[in-house]
Amino acid sequence: MYTNVFDELRDRGLIAQTTHEEEIRELLEKEKVTFYIGFDPTADSLHVGHFLQMVVMRHMQNYGHRPIALVGGGTGMVGDPSGRTDMRKMMTVDIIEHNCECFKKQLSSVIDFSEGKALMVNNADWLLKLNYVDFLRDIGTCFSVNKMLTAECFKQRLEKGLSFLEFNYMLMQSYDFLMLSREYDCKMELGGDDQWSNILGGIDLCRRKDQKQVYGMTFTLLTNSEGKKMGKTASGAVWLDPEKYSPYDFYQYWRNVDDADVVRFMKMLTFVPMDEIKEFEKLEGSQLNAVKSRLAYEVTKLVHGEDEANKAKSAAEAVFGGLGSDENMPTFEVDKADGSETVMDVLVRASFIPSKGEGRRLVQQGGLSVNGEKMTDFALTLTEDLFADGKVVVKKGKKAFLKIVVK
Repeated sequence: MYTNVFDELRDRGLIAQTTHEEEIRELLEKEKVTFYIGFDPTADSLHVGHFLQMVVMRHMQNYGHRPIALVGGGTGMVGDPSGRTDMRKMMTVDIIEHNCECFKKQLSSVIDFSEGKALMVNNADWLLKLNYVDFLRDIGTCFSVNKMLTAECFKQRLEKGLSFLEFNYMLMQSYDFLMLSREYDCKMELGGDDQWSNILGGIDLCRRKDQKQVYGMTFTLLTNSEGKKMGKTASGAVWLDPEKYSPYDFYQYWRNVDDADVVRFMKMLTFVPMDEIKEFEKLEGSQLNAVKSRLAYEVTKLVHGEDEANKAKSAAEAVFGGLGSDENMPTFEVDKADGSETVMDVLVRASFIPSKGEGRRLVQQGGLSVNGEKMTDFALTLTEDLFADGKVVVKKGKKAFLKIVVK
């Protein structure tokens, strides 16, 4: 359907801003372009916001362009102030290196890093070797403080305080673009729309130092129809690491998106052909449930693989449709069922609810069920009677389930 990746990215609603729209479209039409996206190792797992960036990289790669995944072993020592109301917690070198290694594995689930197809580079290779005075003389002279202070990433921090450490971040990220341009003939930087100021800094630096024209493109941040940023739940971030956020919960997260969001997310986060997705736009109401299941399956398959996606789908069908098996439902094991422990204690230990206080609120509002019946007794204990079928199934709200079994 498409011959140019730019057209597909635009039609999928992924492009937010471009520095030179016509030139970029022409470049992507005529050349196999090397581009990069940066990932700062602020945690030991990527999250769904990063996943959107990974999808864009895959689209670009599918059209023959070469991605560079730049992990920020150097910039991670400073921390990006973009979108922050306070300074990031300082991390040790060992933690940063560990996080970078975790990123490599997760990025590889979506991007093909086989010979010549993509590169993974760490900016620690050049940033940690810099001589500070030489860097200031060579790079610092290219940046106007007055202009930097007008950037959105700095403006929103000035009232609460912006450290000089963080103020250097734009120079460092811009220097990344210069180094990648020189070393790999990298011509484009891509990133979330909150990276616009940093991207412009890199483009200007390449022009000033090497008289070279490079380009920038940002993509839409992952938000719901109300404009709220996606990727957070009551229990925290939606991580790509299956140990931090199970494939079943990941599947359910996407299965439970609002009707108003499902087709848009299908465009943005999957590789389902646009012709097929346009047919989904004609559906409404309960007809969209099948689209939600398809969205959940496609995204889970990309992140966790086909086997885990099939298991999550089977578990969801067992819970909601009486189909399949519940063996893949999130499960928590207890030592015994002799009434010595309350259901609430187990739910907190299993991180199914954050606290007993939240559990009490859910019981009062009728938000918890045990084996299909509303839980009314906050002090309900785990006894053999509850395990009549060899398990206890707890339901929270409409969509979250936990199976409790005895070891």
